[in-house]
Amino acid sequence: MAPPVRLDSAAGRWIVTGSVLGSGAVFLEGSVVNVALPAIAREFGLGVQGLQWVLNGYLLTLSALMLLGGALGDRFRRSTVFAVGCVGFAVASVGCALAPGLPALVALRLIQGAAGALLVPNSLAMLETAFAGDERGAAIGRWAAWSAVSTAAGPLLGGWLVDAGSWRWVFASVVGFALAAAWIAARHMPGEAVAGAPIDADADAAGRIDYLGAVLVTLGLAGAIGALIEGPDRGFGHAGVLAAGCGGIGLLVAFAIVEHRLARRGARPLLPLEVFRSRQFTGANGTTLLVYAALGGLFFLLMPQLQGNLGYSALGAGAALLPVNVLLLALSPIAGRLSARIGPRYPMAAGALLAGVGMLLFARVGPGASYVGTVLPAAVVFGLGLAALVAPLTAAVLGAVDERDAGIASGINNAVARLAGLVAIAALPLAAGLGGLERLDGPAYASGYARAMWISAGLCAAGAVVALLTVRGGTGKEH
Repeated sequence: MAPPVRLDSAAGRWIVTGSVLGSGAVFLEGSVVNVALPAIAREFGLGVQGLQWVLNGYLLTLSALMLLGGALGDRFRRSTVFAVGCVGFAVASVGCALAPGLPALVALRLIQGAAGALLVPNSLAMLETAFAGDERGAAIGRWAAWSAVSTAAGPLLGGWLVDAGSWRWVFASVVGFALAAAWIAARHMPGEAVAGAPIDADADAAGRIDYLGAVLVTLGLAGAIGALIEGPDRGFGHAGVLAAGCGGIGLLVAFAIVEHRLARRGARPLLPLEVFRSRQFTGANGTTLLVYAALGGLFFLLMPQLQGNLGYSALGAGAALLPVNVLLLALSPIAGRLSARIGPRYPMAAGALLAGVGMLLFARVGPGASYVGTVLPAAVVFGLGLAALVAPLTAAVLGAVDERDAGIASGINNAVARLAGLVAIAALPLAAGLGGLERLDGPAYASGYARAMWISAGLCAAGAVVALLTVRGGTGKEH
């Protein structure tokens, strides 16, 4: 391996810039599309079901293939895998901007998510490989800060683009970032400094990529999620819905069996199940699944509620959640330092509970509600809870495993967060009585939205309980 790169060198600056631009394109896309959902629904004549496919097409491949993307970066040169992901993301985003209808848009969103799964894990892994010591921490800090900025800017940018032009510009807006990142990766990230760790020639089995696992988990999730989305419209007794649901569950079971057998043979499974022997690791990911499901449901359902039932413009709806992003940027470092002093258990539990209170306040956001009296307090309380949760949650995940497993632990947690959104967008409308609803406004939507926020509050409370029961209270490594 080449020696570490200096952060203040030209090569170091290029690596950080490329990593930030690439991952920023994905994070920006993840936050701008929600604001554009009502406009997409109007143009294509979609109800809740159609919008579920627009979001879940992307989240399906992004969550299912995230670990594969990281494994490919470990096996091959990271900068090459990263660049391929960037180009694929840009091409798919152009296609989304030009999509003539729902089937084409969903197909391109699947491709977009798959490209993002190549891009995101390797954007951070390149920094871990290229830098060493304090400079590695500083590089990752810059990456995290700019990632937060791109996520925070998304709703405002998306709202402005929708109001000033068209929802199609929401997809086109990220193309330049992704292509610039690909160019930097091709021109300024040469050599082994940003390559994956070399595979031991005597451990060929351990170096093989688990493509079978990737196929099983992707098709399994597609079947299960598809059944949840289509069930309210076609009926859960419909042959196609039954086949998709049962087939999806069967494939997910097969995925677990394959991963277990690979691990027993000493091979490298896509999902190393042994890390879940750690009670804290399992619990922290359980909290992630519950709280991020609530978060995904909020962002999916709130934008149509604000625009359809409260009369907000797209820009106004995007700006409504700006306090959440400001609080995340300002308070997450403080929560991280507190977690380092007292352990992550209590900050995580308090953050999840506070986020749940915010969800209850969001349930009051209905026709006639004012921004200052209703929306703003909900956003502030929810933002405080999320800011208290995120950094301690990351610390709990990484603190539950050995340092050599930090990469895979982070990758699993990232995939779980995406999976939570995928499941919530499919299941929460069904649970709240919104499944198959054709209109994104009116009393039926408003009532279902309020029920969904109560369910989301319950998910946050359950996440707090899981954290209290499973996460350590001290500052040492879990044993």
